[in-house]
Amino acid sequence: MNILITAGGTSERIDDVRAITNHSTGALGQALAQAWLDDPTCQIDYVTTKTAKRPQADPRLTLHLIEGTTELLNTLQQLLTAKTYDAVIHSMAVSDFTPAASFSESAFYQALNQALPHFGNQVTPALIEQVLSAEKQATGKISSDTNHLFVVLEKTPKVIQIIKQLQPDTLLVGFKLLTNVSKEALFAVAQASLRKSQADYVLANDLQQIHGTQHIGYLLNQAGEVAQGKTKAELAALIVTTLQHDLHSA
Repeated sequence: MNILITAGGTSERIDDVRAITNHSTGALGQALAQAWLDDPTCQIDYVTTKTAKRPQADPRLTLHLIEGTTELLNTLQQLLTAKTYDAVIHSMAVSDFTPAASFSESAFYQALNQALPHFGNQVTPALIEQVLSAEKQATGKISSDTNHLFVVLEKTPKVIQIIKQLQPDTLLVGFKLLTNVSKEALFAVAQASLRKSQADYVLANDLQQIHGTQHIGYLLNQAGEVAQGKTKAELAALIVTTLQHDLHSA
């Protein structure tokens, strides 16, 4: 049985020293891998980051380290092209945005003032594109000798959407994290995400319900709630047993 797990959080480079990231620790992915390894027939490809928690070394687990969203996308494309997976659990917290350009305060004002006369002294989307085209992502370390650093972010691709495109028959579990919303709103957003990514299941959770050893999450399919877990260990066991049941019933 081949299983692909992503875990941890991507880090999007501003320069060679600084990056934008998120608070994901990879603890749930770690628990998922440990739960799958209880099945002696299981082989795991585990995609994670340098800073995330990792499962114990095991000859049946292959580690793939990535940093940003582009590297994650390339790694998944390679893996999904080379091997057929029975299930893919995409628990990694993927950045929604990545730095496209960065400016010191003086460089930003200069680029803006140079472009304004060519656009009728009006700030427009075309003017912004012109400004960005003149400034590339920084190499080395951006000098701290500026009162303000202007960083422009651009949207990253939705990595989860390639999974079913490349392997339509795999069982796919996605994850949706919101914060401080009603259960109804959480479920509505999670199921919309499930449909868009063509996932079989989605784990819906609210950041306000994750603290200490508590991690309340709801496993959903297109019909609605399947089950609930209250800790990472419970959620990992819930996901693994649900997928095992589906695979053995197929």
